[in-house]
Amino acid sequence: MIDSHHHLWHYSKEDYPWIPEGSPLAQDQLVNELESVTSESGVTGTVVVQARQVIEESDFLLSLADQTDRIKAVVGWVPLIDENVSADLERLAAHPKFKGVRHVLQDEPDEYFLREDFNRGLSKIADHDLTYDLLIFQRQFPVALQLIDRHPTLPIILDHIAKPEARNGRIDPTWRSGMRELAKRDNVIGVKFSGLLTEFPDGEGDFETIAAYFNETLEIFGTGNVMFGTDWPVCLLRTAYSEWTETIHSLTREFSTDERDAIHGLNASICYRL
Repeated sequence: MIDSHHHLWHYSKEDYPWIPEGSPLAQDQLVNELESVTSESGVTGTVVVQARQVIEESDFLLSLADQTDRIKAVVGWVPLIDENVSADLERLAAHPKFKGVRHVLQDEPDEYFLREDFNRGLSKIADHDLTYDLLIFQRQFPVALQLIDRHPTLPIILDHIAKPEARNGRIDPTWRSGMRELAKRDNVIGVKFSGLLTEFPDGEGDFETIAAYFNETLEIFGTGNVMFGTDWPVCLLRTAYSEWTETIHSLTREFSTDERDAIHGLNASICYRL
């Protein structure tokens, strides 16, 4: 199995103000911790994704990736609005494990998606054989689609199935229609089934609704595009690494070997050129 989405950090309140103090997230999560939880769950490779919006984050994650063969790819951060961002991309892309870029668009106003300087930076990512991880809430589908359509040659990977407004016992129709529009775009090459549990209100997140979202995602995008991810350590707010991995096993138990292999790891290998 390849975990297509997780994070690592040296915890400090100043660097990670979004982490709840006293939560399971408010501690160091580094290579030793990663190797422990992945080994317990049979995960043999991972993609580590940025959690800070500073260029030093990319170098930090690459330094951790150099310490272990478990990390197969780094999705880092660069200042896309900087007119000299090409220099950062060129330097980072020289590292064989630097595979993609992400900006936390979920925290930005709609206008940010349409900024000329941001889109100029996005246009340079594919020049360096890199992908772009798209992190949005479902309410941002309209502007996200405009952004995607401006960059038809940029390979885009959707994080956390676009963070639906999840509630037990239903599939949000706005999420469904937005995902169907995304699936029409050929440059959306992958979708991470990850981060779903933390989108439910406290006390919700039953297996039946998770399964419904999983099956809906597969129906829209197909088994050749959906990939397993944990969003660890963030998932610890709701579940253990091993429990989420077992959930994926349960969801794919009746699938063919080829379908399971694709979702469990092959799709991530293809999308990130591992």
